[in-house]
Amino acid sequence: MPLAKVIGIGAVALKSNIATLSMPYALNFAMTYECNSRCKTCNIWTIHRKKEELTLDEIKIFAKNNNTFRWVRLTGGEPLLREDIIDIAKAFIDNSKDMYVMMMAVNSLINKDKIISTVKAILDLGVPRLSITVSLDGYRELHDQIRGIPGNYNRAIEVYKALSELKKQYPNLHRAFGYTISKYNEGKFEDTYQGVRKDIPDIKYDDFHVNIAHSSANYYQNPEMGDIRPGKVYPDEIRQLIKNREPAFDQIHMIEDVYLKKSIEYARTGVTPMDCKSLNASIFLDPYGNLYPCTMWYHKITNVRDIDYDLRKMWNTKESEDLRKDIKAKKCPNCWTPCEAHQSIVGNVTSLITTSHGVGGGH
Repeated sequence: MPLAKVIGIGAVALKSNIATLSMPYALNFAMTYECNSRCKTCNIWTIHRKKEELTLDEIKIFAKNNNTFRWVRLTGGEPLLREDIIDIAKAFIDNSKDMYVMMMAVNSLINKDKIISTVKAILDLGVPRLSITVSLDGYRELHDQIRGIPGNYNRAIEVYKALSELKKQYPNLHRAFGYTISKYNEGKFEDTYQGVRKDIPDIKYDDFHVNIAHSSANYYQNPEMGDIRPGKVYPDEIRQLIKNREPAFDQIHMIEDVYLKKSIEYARTGVTPMDCKSLNASIFLDPYGNLYPCTMWYHKITNVRDIDYDLRKMWNTKESEDLRKDIKAKKCPNCWTPCEAHQSIVGNVTSLITTSHGVGGGH
């Protein structure tokens, strides 16, 4: 891992503790809403507007005009349903020379060999750290039920095993299972972990990235599904997971530790447990070029086609400044999703260090 890029993202993250950045260093980009899952917690798969998506040429212009990203999440829908995903990744890697990490989640439903060849091609582009999350929301029967696709669990296990083999060739590849706690699987994490152990004996608790189900009109398109969040059981699940995780000094691992601990506080209050850094450290771009403060707040700021694909033309407008004030005052959906929380954690490191309770996150 190039030390300069590690130091670089650390420096800009620290700056976000005390000031509004001149440009966001993190991008959440939903490249497509096409999806072959049928999840109980999400309605993205019901959207079919592929012809309106940003073209590869448009994405290349956007990547060139906004070349300061150090942390890029390529998401969907199912991101691998974009046939030009390698070229999209290349556009950001080539232009954002200080990029530290690129992240992507997969549902494992397309051909395993295609998944592995795509991941390998992106690794060969020279990204310092590529993190692939394999979605897994339960043991075999439960995962298939939540995802709405028979056999999805088996495919996820096979993709994870193949990524583990690829990791032997590429130390900069990081893979994990992505586990979303919702009302459909609350209290089932340990059963899921033990089920996975039967298929992958050397699996560790650290190999699961856990987050909480949310509703979002501009991303998941699921408000009409009702309250999908877990209830009163999941804080105990998270406490047990924290106890089972092994200490590590990897930056992402430490951020996830804080995320989990603060999730307990969020479960109690329903309020984002620290100052959010959306529209400061990060921004959300949807498949059609619309810009939002984050994945959870249905407040369209503008479309990149209307600002010549240049974020500088909207970053310091009165509307953006007013939105930042509202975010600071928590006049927003008050979420706690990794896509937004991770930047907030590193953007509040000074308060985490100075508070007497550290990162304990309540009881």
